[in-house]
Amino acid sequence: MRPEVRAFFHSATSTLTYAVADPVAKRAAVIDPALDYDPAAGHTGTRAADEVIAYLREQGWTLDWILETHAHADHLSAAQHFKRALGGKVAIGEGITAVQRTFVKVFGLEGEVAADGSQFDHLFRDDEAFQVGGIAARVLHTPGHTDDGVTYLVGDAAFVGDTMFMPDGGTARCDFPGGDARRLYRSLQRILALPAATRLFMCHDYQPGGRELRYQATIAAQRAENLHLRGDAKGGTTEDDFVAMREARDATLGMPNLIVQSIQVNIRAGHLPEPGPNGVRYLKTPLDQLGKALVRK
Repeated sequence: MRPEVRAFFHSATSTLTYAVADPVAKRAAVIDPALDYDPAAGHTGTRAADEVIAYLREQGWTLDWILETHAHADHLSAAQHFKRALGGKVAIGEGITAVQRTFVKVFGLEGEVAADGSQFDHLFRDDEAFQVGGIAARVLHTPGHTDDGVTYLVGDAAFVGDTMFMPDGGTARCDFPGGDARRLYRSLQRILALPAATRLFMCHDYQPGGRELRYQATIAAQRAENLHLRGDAKGGTTEDDFVAMREARDATLGMPNLIVQSIQVNIRAGHLPEPGPNGVRYLKTPLDQLGKALVRK
């Protein structure tokens, strides 16, 4: 079956949030919801999330799932805001526990954040089936960018998170803790083995060259045109060539602007830290640790 998909672009972080629905059953999922955040002032906001919530209410859809493709390093999740407003289960792949174990240590959150995934309502196993209304869905574990990356298949649509971008944008970086270019290559091959007409929806579009926003491609287009996967005239890029390219490219990249703030929130399933004795919530910045602990050299 073919779900109805509506994309919402969060321009501050170049993130796509998707409302995915069975319009007959009037049941829906939201994928990768973004919270507004001003890093200079430390202010959070819900303008972008509220636009999606208003759309779901206008359609008369019941929200069953709030799905994260991974614990994002470039935006704070609005998952809990959606849950408070509309209900639904917050879910992610079971690889989140490995991500939590890593970053609990980085941020000194021992005793504050359990590294067991319990902050989420559901942890998906690889190849686990679920439903969006009457539309069959399943989860593919697709790590490499992070330990917890998953792709959600809903009918003929695949939501690939940060595994790949539009064909002119290539593929995701693999230099965060738990990242691995070989694992990403193998995850990409798993995605590319889906039927050629499968609709792929990207989590980000950075609009290379200043072009207009694009966020949807087919398996066929990615096989033929993705600049990191198309290889030479003899066939696609080999695993060794991909790893060499990816590691060389990653060595030139700076950290995402919001990695320090976003990781602390996203490993909590979008829950903000508990207030301190003065009623104020705080995020930590580990000094002299970023190069060593957050981005492998």
